[in-house]
Amino acid sequence: MPLSEEELRLLEQMERALTEEDPKFASTLRGSSFRRAARQRALLAGVAFLGGVALLMTGAVTELIPVAVLGFVVMLLSATYALSALRARPTPSAHDQGSLHDRMDRWRHRHED
Repeated sequence: MPLSEEELRLLEQMERALTEEDPKFASTLRGSSFRRAARQRALLAGVAFLGGVALLMTGAVTELIPVAVLGFVVMLLSATYALSALRARPTPSAHDQGSLHDRMDRWRHRHED
């Protein structure tokens, strides 16, 4: 269900107020640096996965079972790492949670007057 024009306007006002009050915190909420780091970890895991495929195939072709098993383990670990990197969310510290709560209280009081 799309937001109404009034809801969109209020949301934009809240975003502007948050950005003006604490630009660093607003940037953290957007999570651009976090997403970039998660993408980089996922890309690294993808490269490791391809290396695991190469090991697995090399072990299979040369009939070196330990090399093939190592390739499979590398593939498994890199896939697990990629999924955890993509699913991870930044966890705010207790200080950040308190700050957010204080800011929300100030926001509410500002608009109640």
